[in-house]
Amino acid sequence: MHISFKPVWFDSLGAKSSCTLVKTPDISVMIDPGVAIMHPSFPASTVNKILWRNQGKKAIKRASREAEVIVISHYHYDHYFPEDMSVYEGKLIVAKDPNQYINDSQRSRAEDFYSKICEHFGGMKLESLLSEPRVKKFQNPLEELPIAVRRDFGDYNKRREELLERGLSTFEKKVKKWSEWREIPEFEFKGLKIRFLEGKEIHLGNTRIRFTKPLFHGIEFSSLGWVFATVIEYKGEKLLHSSDMNGPIIEDYAEWIIKENPDVLILDGPMTYMFGYLLNRINLNRAIENAVRIIEETDTELIIYDHHLVREARFRERTREVWETAERSKKKLLTAAEFLGKVPRVLESAGSSN
Repeated sequence: MHISFKPVWFDSLGAKSSCTLVKTPDISVMIDPGVAIMHPSFPASTVNKILWRNQGKKAIKRASREAEVIVISHYHYDHYFPEDMSVYEGKLIVAKDPNQYINDSQRSRAEDFYSKICEHFGGMKLESLLSEPRVKKFQNPLEELPIAVRRDFGDYNKRREELLERGLSTFEKKVKKWSEWREIPEFEFKGLKIRFLEGKEIHLGNTRIRFTKPLFHGIEFSSLGWVFATVIEYKGEKLLHSSDMNGPIIEDYAEWIIKENPDVLILDGPMTYMFGYLLNRINLNRAIENAVRIIEETDTELIIYDHHLVREARFRERTREVWETAERSKKKLLTAAEFLGKVPRVLESAGSSN
């Protein structure tokens, strides 16, 4: 293949991340250069968790030297690097639009991030670049999810309708805020460029890089906000990085991946470590069914199935049907650690504690 990739750091290596370095003959792209320490219930000592996070930081800094484009799908700390500006020097940064389809916490993080960039690279305050608010109108996001909306969930239908109504009400409140915020514009300093390209694409030589419209971070109207996915193509070859679709849980997102039919798929899994809390049985089953469909209905040669998923030792058991389908279909389905010839940290750590 002309498209090559390297998992820079992923959850299976011991710290939260889905950082991937992708290269074509034209360009090198680093997607989601962030890393965060594992949660308290992760079966490892605090010393090891800190060690792995720090190793992840070093790996991302090294990989950034090879990248010309950096993609930030959203402003969670395991997807962007807010503390070291050297990572971004001389880069084209394609980032989540901080002015819309974003929750309050990520907007706050975006403001802090771009303030640091302005001060470090431009010697100026972000406030001097902000433009006046604009009234914005948005359609109901469910109109773009016809498959999920039509799906019959049986006894869960009534509860689901209540949740969607509540979600739409919360969305409308967010829309009001998006029309009140002063806007963070695209800008550039000394070769560094900031672009918000959701729903758009760029061409660099024979390489085409596409970015989806805003997608829910997991379930419909997720409180975690929105992300975008990235597709990199070169002369008929294709790599797709899903960011945080959580499975995907939403059927329309699975349908989109199937239609894209990538050669390589970097797919984050469901948050099984949150099962019974942020993840219920209905949505876990949706994620499993969607992953099975993707395996069965695409010609994808390799799937890295990792981010979120490998944060607890029972991840294979909870998603058994996905792994069995891949084996039956003779498809390569691997965690990032396994792709690199290593054992996922969660299994290594859980095994050593028994």
